[in-house]
Amino acid sequence: MVPANHATAPGGGRSSKGRAEAVVIGRTIACMRYLVPGTRNETAQLLISRPNSVFSTLQLFLTSHSLPHAAAFATPPSDRCLDGDTRQPQTLSYAPPLTANWHREPRRSSLTTLQTAMDTRRRRSSVGSGAQTADQALASLGYKSELPRHLSMMSILGLSFAIMAVPFGLSTTMYITLTNGQSVTVLWGWVLVSLISVCIAASLAEICAVFPTAGGVYYWSAMLSSREWAPLVSFVDGWLTLVGNWTVTLSINFSGAQLILSAISIFNEDFVANTWQTVLCFWAVMLVCALVNAFGSRYLDLINKICIYWTAASVIIIMVTLLTMADHRHSGEYVFAHYDASASGWPTGWSFFVGLLQEAAYTLTGYGMVAAMCEEVQNPEREVPKAIVLSVVAAGFTGVIYLIPLLFVLPDVQTLLSVANSQPIGLLFKTVTGSAAGGFGLLFLILGILMFAGIGALTAASRCTYAFARDGAIPGYKLWRKVNKSFDVPIWALVLSTAVDCILGCIYFGSSAAFNSFTGVATICLSTSYGVPVLVNLVQRRKAVRHSPYPLGKTMGPIINVICIIWIVFSVVIFCMPVSLPVDPTTMNYASVVFAGFGAIAFIWYFAYARKNFTGPPVRSGGEDDVITTVGVAVGEPGRGSESPQTNTEKDMK
Repeated sequence: MVPANHATAPGGGRSSKGRAEAVVIGRTIACMRYLVPGTRNETAQLLISRPNSVFSTLQLFLTSHSLPHAAAFATPPSDRCLDGDTRQPQTLSYAPPLTANWHREPRRSSLTTLQTAMDTRRRRSSVGSGAQTADQALASLGYKSELPRHLSMMSILGLSFAIMAVPFGLSTTMYITLTNGQSVTVLWGWVLVSLISVCIAASLAEICAVFPTAGGVYYWSAMLSSREWAPLVSFVDGWLTLVGNWTVTLSINFSGAQLILSAISIFNEDFVANTWQTVLCFWAVMLVCALVNAFGSRYLDLINKICIYWTAASVIIIMVTLLTMADHRHSGEYVFAHYDASASGWPTGWSFFVGLLQEAAYTLTGYGMVAAMCEEVQNPEREVPKAIVLSVVAAGFTGVIYLIPLLFVLPDVQTLLSVANSQPIGLLFKTVTGSAAGGFGLLFLILGILMFAGIGALTAASRCTYAFARDGAIPGYKLWRKVNKSFDVPIWALVLSTAVDCILGCIYFGSSAAFNSFTGVATICLSTSYGVPVLVNLVQRRKAVRHSPYPLGKTMGPIINVICIIWIVFSVVIFCMPVSLPVDPTTMNYASVVFAGFGAIAFIWYFAYARKNFTGPPVRSGGEDDVITTVGVAVGEPGRGSESPQTNTEKDMK
């Protein structure tokens, strides 16, 4: 049966227009069913009964299913295009991202446009208006979107939560707080650092909401600085961020390797891992994390979400198991008020800060690293700042819930401090449960958190490397900035991050004390990199964040920012201190030496090349007007995705 509004040729047959419309309808329905399996027949019936509304119906279909390019079908082609008019085809320009050219053969033009939408859906999982808006906002900041926007706010929250890895971080640094104050330092030090970390996270979130790019604090420092200081400030902060990301990943995975080997000593108390075994185990952990990032990038969203549930379940299981199986329990006074820093050699008050910073501050450091994932999130100006703050709040509560049961069932402190590899958590679990199997079962939960932390830290480090290389700030940046289209990841930045960490791990062959300083270096670099944009923002009277989606307010904003700066300066000094006195070559804290070494490399690279060639990311030209000046990456060599300074020097910032 022919619909009433179809033209009918003499003899009962359809006209050329009717046949053309039938072809368009048939192919449209087929493409709809391909794009979204299980398309209901009602849609097909609607198209058959109302063929003139085929393109408006298709637009509604694409929009309702969050498919790309719905705007391309906002206006149907003219009837002349369907009834075979022999005149020149009309070119109809619609809203971006597509410009549709309708030819005389309707089935070819409509099918080609639909196939473009299908190819886009297969190639990228970033769909919907949020991704398109984010890409446009990124372009206004001077960059081209090259990574798929497939991560949600919950995924970024999980990534930040994974990098901080609260139970893992507190377990691997427990010997520091047991040396420097025990219960008071362990519990109240954690609470204090958590509160201050919320202030720092809020300060970063306020800026991130205005400048959501993978460059993170490096890019923010340039945007907030004056035109003449932007290249130098961004270069310094970029190297601090890069080294911080690399060394955090290094310290997480290396301490994880030590924790894995400590699991053997649960069953064999005479086992002490040698240097080779430790380094090889570390390389194995790095390899697993790299392979997951390279070949499992499409599953990172799921992995990050699983991390949240794994961590929460692990904390509950450990808490219940320890409290029910312990033979003895300490009093509430011991848990909340016991303080003993006699083993540290430091004065009482100073020992408290040495202990809390080198445990709690190290654990609560990675929240700012997730800013490097801004270009893989839809609506990053809302989701990423929210994830940064919520992850710190969640980490603070998780730490309290995890620490209180440990303190109630804590075995003899001197026995725990005598563990050869400074990883007493396995012995603690074994002692409380009364069996090696029980101790290993609880330790296995911590090792699972380790893998989530290692994968997440390497993800953030590779994105940071990619963003910094994109602006020409790393030697060999033309290679490191490439994005592999098959995996949708910056594969060479991932390779570089993995290789740097594996090479730095070799330092353990020469000096274990020097290598252990990387924990301090990671915290110093990341804390300082967080402080630079906050300080510049204060100096510039917070003009750039005046209209931030997450404002701290005219009164509270400066107060919170000042607290952040004071705390960061204080923590940098503390992290250069040894854990205990007296100091010898084996107990010396070499963090300042290692930090100076990285600084020397950056200094040499700046004056050898970057001083004349590196001009920073696209930066604001200064003044009250919101204008972006695309400075470029290097003279005559704009970065991948950046626009050339010769072709486009000013952009209106939305």
